[in-house]
Amino acid sequence: MNRLVLFVIVSAILVLIDWYVFQAIKTVIRSTSETTQRIIQFVYWGFTVVTVVTYLTMQLLPPDAVGRIARGFIWSAILIPYFSKVFAILFIFVDDLGRFVRWVASLFYRPDIREAVNDTTQSTIPATNVIPRSEFLMKTALVAGAVPLVGFTYGIISGAHDYRIRRIKLPLKNLPSSFDGLKIAQLSDIHSGSFFNKTAVKGGVEMLLREKPDVVFFTGDLVNNTADEVENYIDIFSKVKAPMGVYSTLGNHDYGDYVNWSSQQAKRQNLQNLMAAHKLMGWNLMMDENRILEQNGDKIALIGIQNWGSGRWPKYGNLAKAYKGVEDYPVKLLLSHDPSHWDAQVRPEFPDIDVQFAGHTHGMQFGVEVGSIRWSPSQYVYKQWAGLYQEGQQYLYVNRGYGYLGYPGRIGIWPEVTIFELKKV
Repeated sequence: MNRLVLFVIVSAILVLIDWYVFQAIKTVIRSTSETTQRIIQFVYWGFTVVTVVTYLTMQLLPPDAVGRIARGFIWSAILIPYFSKVFAILFIFVDDLGRFVRWVASLFYRPDIREAVNDTTQSTIPATNVIPRSEFLMKTALVAGAVPLVGFTYGIISGAHDYRIRRIKLPLKNLPSSFDGLKIAQLSDIHSGSFFNKTAVKGGVEMLLREKPDVVFFTGDLVNNTADEVENYIDIFSKVKAPMGVYSTLGNHDYGDYVNWSSQQAKRQNLQNLMAAHKLMGWNLMMDENRILEQNGDKIALIGIQNWGSGRWPKYGNLAKAYKGVEDYPVKLLLSHDPSHWDAQVRPEFPDIDVQFAGHTHGMQFGVEVGSIRWSPSQYVYKQWAGLYQEGQQYLYVNRGYGYLGYPGRIGIWPEVTIFELKKV
């Protein structure tokens, strides 16, 4: 579609949304002074003008003219208010629909009924003034729109870096005695290209270090798209250390698949640079391979593969290759970014892999987790979307992620550092 045509269509939709919501605002402020009404009208439509101009500017500028972080905030500033207005529109539409039905009904009944309808309501149909709006519903509509607006704004200001420590005990039947009580820390989905508060990011790492884990796992998505995104954070994440090492894998975003590269060589070089970043931070990047963790003569196997996801997600990993050589170890731990890998391949083909550590979903950065109540839009996309899952003697843990992608914040699904304690049973 021609960019000019697209701009006209999108701009028309934005103006239409603002016009519809403004009908509720007019109802609410009609008892105020004319000066107040003019000020509110000027501010309201001024925002519309600024939004349309900003949208046009973003469409005309080259992709690299605005930095990644600034671009994310600009789009959030455009989309969040209009997303919130959709909630207001639902209430306004219900009121309009009810008044329309009453108006149609009045056409088929006595004139006095029609006159009663006209006397007790205020019309919202332009130029007729026949059907009125309910002031109560209009106020409710504005409140309904304000709640997500405030919530998503708070999610950026506070939720984006509201790191939480989650503690999980993993009882493993064949765990050697020397590993009983082993403390594992997991990070996932750092998405360093989205960060805007380096001090807060450092604070989350310090939270992890205070836990003094024996070993650390990172389960993919160090960046959004390109390796250079992590450059300003290498000094922070290189501080992540543990006596038994830090082991990492790649996620779907680490391969640069969502970038229009000038050549395949440029894409390959980007991946090489990303792998070099892992090494520079002192992380042991596992590319379809295994390592043996040893303690007091006892050994368990650690398997790490490249991204492998069911459906449309890329299947770069080769679990059979990574598994080879660890068949006889009593416990096998798997680092695999995408939780859909568990049902698709891990459980049916490798029933002796005790635990898969994953991430990927972020819990969609939005939801509710209060006691036993757990809900997120993510659950309609992923069977396993956050937390611990068990089938038989096998476990899957889906980390909610350390960073964020797209929307630069979180609501209800907070960024996490997971601390596991292995227990012998």
